[in-house]
Amino acid sequence: MSDAKAGPEGPAFGLQLDDDTALWIVRHGETEWSVSGRHTGSTDIPLTTGGEAQARALVPVLEGIHPALVLSSPSARALDTARLAGIQVDETTPDLAEWDYGEYEGVTTAEIHETVPDWNVFTHGCPGGESVAEVGARADRLLARLLPRLADGPVMVFGHGHFSRVLGARWIGLPTAAGANLLLGTAAPSLLGAEHGGPALAHWNLPNPAA
Repeated sequence: MSDAKAGPEGPAFGLQLDDDTALWIVRHGETEWSVSGRHTGSTDIPLTTGGEAQARALVPVLEGIHPALVLSSPSARALDTARLAGIQVDETTPDLAEWDYGEYEGVTTAEIHETVPDWNVFTHGCPGGESVAEVGARADRLLARLLPRLADGPVMVFGHGHFSRVLGARWIGLPTAAGANLLLGTAAPSLLGAEHGGPALAHWNLPNPAA
């Protein structure tokens, strides 16, 4: 992996990546708020029974990966997903936290549309919470930190829906708003990789075996 600085398109651009580069992103399992569509940032909602089953179903998917580094959001729903999936977390980091929804914490998109009809988190951000630019910068910071570690082997991160979608977009040099086009189910693993030295989405939103 080259020491060249990342280009303006995204942290991985301007680097010569090994084609076996593997950055696994795993969204946490189902919660009551993910089922009801309530935006869940800092509120630490536990996994449902179904969410726990989703996490356990990841064991045969992830057990052969042998990651060199595993990071997780500090939230219990992310940590419990990793634990039930049989993965030991090396470190938690606030950089993997979900989007700070501010005034929209616990509110559904339908409710927000009653006052802001065209609202979308990837284009509008959240009043009292994080802006689109702030979330994009956080994703870039995390990816820049992880890039050197990828030379040691696969890296795995356990996190959240909206922020993970931004990670996927920024990996391939798309703007933060492009996360809107990368759907991601609960406890759905994704693999960020490389082809011909450049960043690529190897697998995205793989179906959870318990779905």
